[in-house]
Amino acid sequence: MSAMTHSGPVNGVRSFGTIWKIVAALAVIAALGGGLVLLQSGDTAAPAAVAKDGKTPTGPRELAAADVATVELRTLARALPLSGSLTPLVQTTVKAKVSGELLEMTVREGQAVTKGQVLARIDIKNLGAQLDSQRAALEKARADLSLAKINRDNNAAMLKEKFISQNAYDSAASTYEAAAASVRVAEAQARLAQIGVEDAVVRAPIAGIVSQRMAQPGEKVSSDLPLLAIVDLTKLELEAPAPASEIPSVRIGQVGQFKVGGYGDRVFEAKVERINPATDAGTRSIKLYLSVDNSDGALRGGMFAQGELVLDKTAPAPTVPTSAIRSDAGVTYVLVVDNGKLVRRTVTLGLKTDDNSYVEVVDGLSVGTQVLSAKIDTLLPGAEITIAKAAEPGAATAPAGVQK
Repeated sequence: MSAMTHSGPVNGVRSFGTIWKIVAALAVIAALGGGLVLLQSGDTAAPAAVAKDGKTPTGPRELAAADVATVELRTLARALPLSGSLTPLVQTTVKAKVSGELLEMTVREGQAVTKGQVLARIDIKNLGAQLDSQRAALEKARADLSLAKINRDNNAAMLKEKFISQNAYDSAASTYEAAAASVRVAEAQARLAQIGVEDAVVRAPIAGIVSQRMAQPGEKVSSDLPLLAIVDLTKLELEAPAPASEIPSVRIGQVGQFKVGGYGDRVFEAKVERINPATDAGTRSIKLYLSVDNSDGALRGGMFAQGELVLDKTAPAPTVPTSAIRSDAGVTYVLVVDNGKLVRRTVTLGLKTDDNSYVEVVDGLSVGTQVLSAKIDTLLPGAEITIAKAAEPGAATAPAGVQK
């Protein structure tokens, strides 16, 4: 009996320990199972990847208003940059035509002159004496001619009456012809002397502005010595180099625009008048010559001009941002927004802007069509989208918790 009493408690303790081991093992298993559940739960809560067709499990993709562009009518142009100096189209250097002392100079630099206006005077004392001498020689030649005429006429009458021989008459006639020639020579020399006297008064050959004065009163001047320089600013010329590759697009009569430093935003026009037939040996460029109407006299010779010459210009045509253009296997297309979906539309392109921001769509789109302009690779044809409304200009976002 006592042996049974002793053995009972020992077995009971062992059974109780075994139970606790089982309970602990179940707890560990439960803990591991819970972690597995948590891991599985975490995978389920991860964001769903974008499907190949652009759709997501949560519905259409929302785009910002700036991601979409509308096809609009624009006038596009391709222009050639122009730069060069302005030079007067008409300018001249006034030179002395006779030698002598410069008595006076009536104009200075910057002064406007009219055609025929007296600019300077040269001493004509020597020229005057020469003129008097030639006039006297002319009078003597005319007197000799008059006498020779009388002798010829008398000899003609006597020849008719057979009072003189034919040789005598011929001699008188020859003397008359020589006297007539002497008169003509004297007349020419007198005219030359008169021209010399007139040339002593220097006059403006053109209307314009005096740009340089090269002689002063009191100086001894000789024939062909420069006295003044005059420029006509009503017509200027812009000489600008152009790449030889662009010359086929340049035509006589094309109009360019340019600006000049100091005139702010004022724009001047220049028209292509001539094209040099040969390239420059150093730069391989070809010079263009453009005329500039400067009737108001605002521009001056030597000013530097910068602008552009419009080579091609379209009529108002549908255009889209170049960022909206896509290409696949050589086919150009855009993604059009059609009833909340992106639809592939093949297009034919035309002229681009100089900054390559817009391109003309010759065929494939109509004005008012919306296209995807943002480069989002995950959006493919067939994707469903919505477009967020653009924020109103000047609208500010209110801080959290503050109602407008």
